[in-house]
Amino acid sequence: MPERTDSTALSINNVLSTKIDPSSLRFESNMRALADLVAQVRNEEEKIREGGGPQAIESQHAKSRLTARERIDLLADPGSFFELGLYAAHKMYEEWGGAPAAGVVTGLARIESRMVMLIVNDATVKAGAFFPMTTKKVIRAQNVAIENRIPTIYLVDSAGVFLPLQEDVFPDTDDFGRVFRNNAVMSAMGIPQIAAIMGMCVAGGGYLPVMCDHVLMTDGSGLFLAGPALVQAAIGQKVSAEELGGAAMHSAISGTVDFREPNDQACLARIRSIIEKWGYRRQSLWDRKKPVDPAMPAEEIYGAYDGSRARPYDMKEILARIVDASRFDEYKPEYGATLICGYARIGGFAVGIVANQKLHAHQTDHEGHKRVEFGGVIYTESAEKAARFIMDCNQSLIPLVFFHDVNGFMVGRDAEWSGIIKAGAKMVNAVSNSVVPKIVVIVGGSFGAGHYAMCGKAFDPRFVFAWPTAKYAVMSGDAAAGTLVEIKVKQLERSGKKLSEEERKELFDSTKQTYEEQTDPRYGAARLWIDKIIDPMETRDAITQALEAASLNPEVAEFKVGVLQT
Repeated sequence: MPERTDSTALSINNVLSTKIDPSSLRFESNMRALADLVAQVRNEEEKIREGGGPQAIESQHAKSRLTARERIDLLADPGSFFELGLYAAHKMYEEWGGAPAAGVVTGLARIESRMVMLIVNDATVKAGAFFPMTTKKVIRAQNVAIENRIPTIYLVDSAGVFLPLQEDVFPDTDDFGRVFRNNAVMSAMGIPQIAAIMGMCVAGGGYLPVMCDHVLMTDGSGLFLAGPALVQAAIGQKVSAEELGGAAMHSAISGTVDFREPNDQACLARIRSIIEKWGYRRQSLWDRKKPVDPAMPAEEIYGAYDGSRARPYDMKEILARIVDASRFDEYKPEYGATLICGYARIGGFAVGIVANQKLHAHQTDHEGHKRVEFGGVIYTESAEKAARFIMDCNQSLIPLVFFHDVNGFMVGRDAEWSGIIKAGAKMVNAVSNSVVPKIVVIVGGSFGAGHYAMCGKAFDPRFVFAWPTAKYAVMSGDAAAGTLVEIKVKQLERSGKKLSEEERKELFDSTKQTYEEQTDPRYGAARLWIDKIIDPMETRDAITQALEAASLNPEVAEFKVGVLQT
């Protein structure tokens, strides 16, 4: 019989409170390494928040207009803005001078205590023009709003499509037109939308505000399908911007805007006043009680996490500093131990947790043979356990939270004979057809098919968060570089060239560097594969925000999994 371990206890607190020694050299080393990485990310974020820079900010103020972030500060309840997509377009479009945050600020906020999605053009970045990633960021924010039924506020101040890159902005299914299609779909779904024109709103972009429930406009702003210069060129008519599409005209003559406001401050106050009078829709299906802080300090996550592949760490130590009261009901703790499954509460919400365990585990197979299973690897038993657990959570209407630090599925003869492929397929099936909200936190590695099974981006998680330590790719840098170098060496050998050991090492190092740059979470966040890079100490708050957003949507489809391989 397998030995009973302390992991079967109901409370993480009872199991793990004595395991961490904050004075140990390993704890201090881990803490310093993670703190340095978090500081680096925070410094980068502050730079991104400067948008187009001081000169562009002065230009915006000279027009008697506030910047995007100044508008958010006035509109949202103090301290409530939870930014998403900050790293969008990071290190992209550098030949055009860059596009910090893709020229649009998005995120969750509270206005008069109501949760909303904010989509705010940043006119300090290329006059708020839409780059390809700008469009994708707006669509991502709209999709989050659609999935979670979040009322959406647009603060419009944009010159329209960035013309040099129009071919990547205009025509496809996830390009500019999708924004307006989403406006219409959201309206039909009963998701409230308010648009405020607080600068330029031209060409096709003019449809966005007019497809919303309420349209506000400030004096000095412009709303027209074609500006004065284009009108003159097209039909020879000379007309001023104010006469063509100013706030006074749209308020008194075309009747396009519902509220004409003298300035930004009055416009933002009006939005708050409108929202304050909204009624309430049906309440959430997800169970929530009064939140209880974890029994252990959040800052100890810094020391508990170890990013070194040679030194496994205990994922339960991380969970103990995230879940309410550090209490966790572990599901099948002695089976498939490289995946942790269990029930807990986060921010008062009941959740099911699926987390990769980085400690090595002892397992006994059906023939009584004992083996060591490597931490961070998904084995047949762990995949089957997770599939069953995910189905149980859907049956009981419990949202799912996935914590990634996964190398992938186990390979080799024994794994194949045990049915690893069909067990993995079963887990992927359960994840794919899951109907409860799914939230992902990428803690460390998220590689290969393991990324998919743990509810990767392609499997419709409501939100994807990542620690600065995250790695996001088909395989790790070492493995990928070794594979790519071997392919390159064989190609060269076929052409009659043989590399020296020094040349081979140089090729390996350069390949690894390039690959590891692409596994960095900032690379993924720049492309919106990740919604937000979070400080590990903010993990609990980020998950709670996501669950609060998910609670606005009370509709849950019938859970069906189709054919499962057995």
